[in-house]
Amino acid sequence: MQILCLDVGNTQIFGGVFVKDKLKFKFRHDTTQSYTSDQYGIFLRAILRENGIEPKKISHIAISSVVPHLDYSIRSACKKYFNIDPFMLLPGVKTGIKIKYNNPLEVGADLIAEAIAASHFYPEQNAIVVDFGTATTICPLNAQKEFLGGLIMPGMRLCMESLQSNTAKLPTVKIVKPHNIVGVSTIESIQSGLYYGQLAAIKDISQRLTQEIFRGQEPVIIGTGGFASLFAEEQIFTNIDAD
Repeated sequence: MQILCLDVGNTQIFGGVFVKDKLKFKFRHDTTQSYTSDQYGIFLRAILRENGIEPKKISHIAISSVVPHLDYSIRSACKKYFNIDPFMLLPGVKTGIKIKYNNPLEVGADLIAEAIAASHFYPEQNAIVVDFGTATTICPLNAQKEFLGGLIMPGMRLCMESLQSNTAKLPTVKIVKPHNIVGVSTIESIQSGLYYGQLAAIKDISQRLTQEIFRGQEPVIIGTGGFASLFAEEQIFTNIDAD
């Protein structure tokens, strides 16, 4: 069984192919502009072939999307170029996760997917999932597979772009882990603010969730998303899985 998985985010489509439950390869595609179903279909077939996978051997396609205006084109591409009607992870689909939002339809598919993964890899354990995407999200999940809600704040790249676009002299910088907490140049100061601002927020929020939601019982804390690996040495995560 070969499964093509597409995580359609606000900045990029993050895709991969699983062969016998193993992630064989992964890829990214821009989502800041819309494409036709033909453009998506041709890209997907080409990227598979470039990585040694015959498109005809894809047996299933699963899509998690937080960009509704792209859903039709991507779904049509799957039908037209793979002859597969993809599984769409949407609010209301039965996943085994109990959504405790006032309106469960508001929960993003990406957050549901992360909750499914957390409950799969850490069954019957309380968990906090921190996702470093366009937004940084922090979501608690209890041992009974109840998605308890979450916190959403601007991601590192959004913060950097906001500084650059709303100030006269602050430049765009590369997002990296700084060598020192105090920068000695404008670039280093921005990098330090981005990194330690997120780190401090995650530490404090995780502690508050542990005390207020899990009554002091230490949960597993999972880091995921593109910038998660920057925090690997901070010892705040039980596990980091960027995928």
